[in-house]
Amino acid sequence: MGNGRRLGLVFFIFSVALTIAQTPDVFRAEYMLMPENSFDVRTTRIKLLANVPIPVREKKDFVVLGAEYNKFDYTVPQTTLPNAADLSNFHVLDVNFAYVYKWNEDWRFIGVVTPRWASTFTDGIQREDFNINYTAGGYKEKKDVEKPYRLVLGLSYSATSPIQVPLPFVYYEKRFRPNWAYTIGVPKTGIKLYTKKQHFFQAELFLDGYYVNIQNNILLSNNNLSTDISHTALLLTLGYQYKFTKDISVYLLGGHTITQNGVLRDSDRQNIFTLNNGPGLYFRTGFRIGI
Repeated sequence: MGNGRRLGLVFFIFSVALTIAQTPDVFRAEYMLMPENSFDVRTTRIKLLANVPIPVREKKDFVVLGAEYNKFDYTVPQTTLPNAADLSNFHVLDVNFAYVYKWNEDWRFIGVVTPRWASTFTDGIQREDFNINYTAGGYKEKKDVEKPYRLVLGLSYSATSPIQVPLPFVYYEKRFRPNWAYTIGVPKTGIKLYTKKQHFFQAELFLDGYYVNIQNNILLSNNNLSTDISHTALLLTLGYQYKFTKDISVYLLGGHTITQNGVLRDSDRQNIFTLNNGPGLYFRTGFRIGI
């Protein structure tokens, strides 16, 4: 298995760990930019996310109904691929159905079902655009202690993963000093500095990526037919966040790819054409309202 496919596998298996490990956002709007690099490839993304938590069982548990929309624009030179124009305007829509069960004061268990439509949508909605991901896990949280922490354990199954079995994930975060906290896990590992005036600074190492169906399949010069595109990147960033209130904040991150791999894949999910594996810059900014 090549480096790009290994990165893609890790991303699809563990990306849900970050969702479980953090308190869900009620709303988030975000813009991402990866400027042109040595391959003359430019990527932008617009993300919109909303969640509605509904208390049940005397407010001990929660049903969470949510949705996330991502629009990608992948700009590739015509000299790289004659059909480069077909690689813009990718869409990924997730609908999340989650249940959070309070087992005791420390542990909560969560199950998530996520129908997903990921496609160019040039010819409406097709069967190949749709798949369902499943996640089950639990987290232990200690807030009112000298060094607060959260531990997340679980299993995740992705229909787009090359290995069609549920695979485990682990995520751990801890405030080890009054103004410092660290996170260890996948897709994110990092450290954060808290200040007294609601300013936060952080350094992160994390995975980002997507997997999308191409409705108008691309015929390459070697007669291979591409049905999907995937992009994965391992990034190192520095970030700043400002909180207007406890739950409302804005943030800005900037950094560089350690490695990335944008490829066209065939119907067997094999890499048949590399679009971009060169280093590049990364910027992300957004507005969020937490719970």
